[in-house]
Amino acid sequence: MSLVTFAQEALIDFQRTASIVPSSRYLVQAMIEPLPLKNAKVVVELGPGTGVMTRELLHRIPPDATLLAFEINPRFTAYLRNEFKDPRLKILETGAENAPRELRALGIDKVDASLSSLACSMLPAPLVHEVLNGLLPFLGVNSVFTQYQYVQQISIQRFKIQRYRVNELLSRYFRKVGRSMVWRNMPPALVFDCQK
Repeated sequence: MSLVTFAQEALIDFQRTASIVPSSRYLVQAMIEPLPLKNAKVVVELGPGTGVMTRELLHRIPPDATLLAFEINPRFTAYLRNEFKDPRLKILETGAENAPRELRALGIDKVDASLSSLACSMLPAPLVHEVLNGLLPFLGVNSVFTQYQYVQQISIQRFKIQRYRVNELLSRYFRKVGRSMVWRNMPPALVFDCQK
């Protein structure tokens, strides 16, 4: 069902999904492995889609942790609410740019780990900067942020196709940006793990 739901949404709005299939287990592993989840209290997921990474995050976070998932697609949020009954998961049907407001409303001032499946190359650049600027103050020195980028590294901005390098973007916000390649994904992807 996850595959069907994701593919249908990709056909409706490819700019938001940026893929026609959910992430492979290899990409999920590469995105989650760098995150300090063992003792995490608060984890933020940006763009969970149908929850392939959400499921693994819930498997790895402690029983007293909270996973906040920011998803703007109403069909995906309905799917997530139906699929996951874990009380640690809080699904927020709002854009990632609203994360600071939502975190403050929940009394949260620190995020231990954050995972982003946002299609940065498909989003307007000012929105991507707003998301990163908003999340950064909540990340501590030991917090880790992961983001992936498909290897074709193209961006469609103002109806023009151009090269897009997410590592250059992330280096503007994070002191340390690691990179690994996941060939066993469709399409292959680069995974970036970042720290302040």
